[in-house]
Amino acid sequence: MSDDGSRAVSVIAFIGSVFSPWYRWSGRRDPENHVCINVATYGPGGRFTMTDRGRQALRKSRDSFRVGPSALHWQDGALVIDVNEISAPPVISRVRGQIRVKPVAMSSVEMLLTPDESHLWRPFAPNADIEVELEAPGWQWSGHGYFDANFGTRALEEDFAYWTWGRFPAAGGATCFYDATRLDGSTLAQAIHFDHDGGAHMVDPHPKTEFRRSLWAVKRETRADPGYRPRQVLPMLDAPFYCRAAVKTRLDGEETVGVHEALDLTRFRTRLIKPMLAVRVPRRAGWRFPD
Repeated sequence: MSDDGSRAVSVIAFIGSVFSPWYRWSGRRDPENHVCINVATYGPGGRFTMTDRGRQALRKSRDSFRVGPSALHWQDGALVIDVNEISAPPVISRVRGQIRVKPVAMSSVEMLLTPDESHLWRPFAPNADIEVELEAPGWQWSGHGYFDANFGTRALEEDFAYWTWGRFPAAGGATCFYDATRLDGSTLAQAIHFDHDGGAHMVDPHPKTEFRRSLWAVKRETRADPGYRPRQVLPMLDAPFYCRAAVKTRLDGEETVGVHEALDLTRFRTRLIKPMLAVRVPRRAGWRFPD
């Protein structure tokens, strides 16, 4: 997110693109044949790109990950993301440039999201600096960000009905909230504070507080001081089953703006969603690197 709060960017690298209808229709048998670097920009002139590619478009090593014309690699302590994608309808255009994410410190935290370890969250760098240099007017800025990863051996909708996640700068670091309702009726409610030196400790979650639903009426809730009502301050991604936004809340008397996500997996399971997603997530199975 930019320092002035007016723009933001998200990048997700997938092996086995969990929200791709093509991966679901394939039976999810071959994750490396459904890879993607999803880049979305939020604010004036924002774009959304998410192209599902085949295994011939994948190259990876210890320090780099490349899918088609875009790539991530580590350089001088920073995660460098080279972007070269085409945005999805309704505005089709090239999204090209570079994003640098430099962790303030690395964390060793590993959180199980299900008791049988089928889903795992790794917040590698909950505190990071970010520099954005994209080839578009106004898309040269710096700000704060984070770097994390999710791993799973089953589809999300096989284990979860609903979840929310939030990362909020707070008290010399960042606090992350992970709340979920599993299909078996059990729940997850975790709150972790990360210091700038990489230290982490569990904190008592603040009260769960609902706030205004998304444009697609996805239920939204996060943690806040008693009596405080969180609110959206920058819209990001709004889909029938998912919402990402910059949200203002208050934690221990400190107002803070962070990134919040709400995911309704009951909706995601419905058959109607997959054809709708195919419009926004094109499949380019035949892409190959030039000789």
